[in-house]
Amino acid sequence: MTAPQYVTGHDLLAGKVVAVTAGAGAGIGASVVRRSLEEGARAVVFSDTHERRLAEAEAALGEEFGADRVRQLVCDVTDEAQVAAFLDVADEFGGVDVMVNNAGLGGTASILEMTDEQWAKVLDITLTGTFRCIRAAGQRMVAAGKPGVIVNNASVVGWRAQEGQAHYAAAKAGVMALTRCAAMDLAPHDIRVNAVSPSLAMHPFLAKVTSDELLDELTGREAFKRAAEPWEVANVMVFLASDYSSYLTGEVVSVSSQHA
Repeated sequence: MTAPQYVTGHDLLAGKVVAVTAGAGAGIGASVVRRSLEEGARAVVFSDTHERRLAEAEAALGEEFGADRVRQLVCDVTDEAQVAAFLDVADEFGGVDVMVNNAGLGGTASILEMTDEQWAKVLDITLTGTFRCIRAAGQRMVAAGKPGVIVNNASVVGWRAQEGQAHYAAAKAGVMALTRCAAMDLAPHDIRVNAVSPSLAMHPFLAKVTSDELLDELTGREAFKRAAEPWEVANVMVFLASDYSSYLTGEVVSVSSQHA
């Protein structure tokens, strides 16, 4: 298949304050930060656990889009106080309008050898971390009395089985269920909650930590016989964050041909 064409912005998020977890680096989160700025967001606040990478991303994006539109803060989503401090930064711009929960942790281990610590760490970051961010952002949106949007990053592994991924699959299936339930709780407050479910979105770090054999296998499962570009997943997240999806809530959108 021919390479996809990058689509420039159409002000889908004009005037919005967007918060993105795990938004530094070269993966989906970083693409969401960039696409939000390109789509006219008034400000994008993004977090990560890597201080140097955050500072470099803030400097580069600030030079390109304006330093007054970009802020970053180190945030570990397993820490409720750090999540609150992260959203305090969004409050400096008038409060979060769009919360994108991208933070997650994977890993590979057989269920026969997986330790309690491995299981707990993946669940705490990927599922409970998403819960903490939904709760914190939802509380602030409700208190502000304004509509809002929350977009979560799930995975096709939440639908289908994959060897060595019991902890990650359980966490991502949990994100899907959490998305549906949170959507019902927040609908009376005019807050929408949706998720994307990507499969293989290629970026340098993933290429470094994944074997060529596994990458070839995962690519072969896709209809287009290639991995997604991170910005292709980010485009769907931006759509879900925009008013174009104004009647969509509690949905998990697969950014892949795989559903089971």
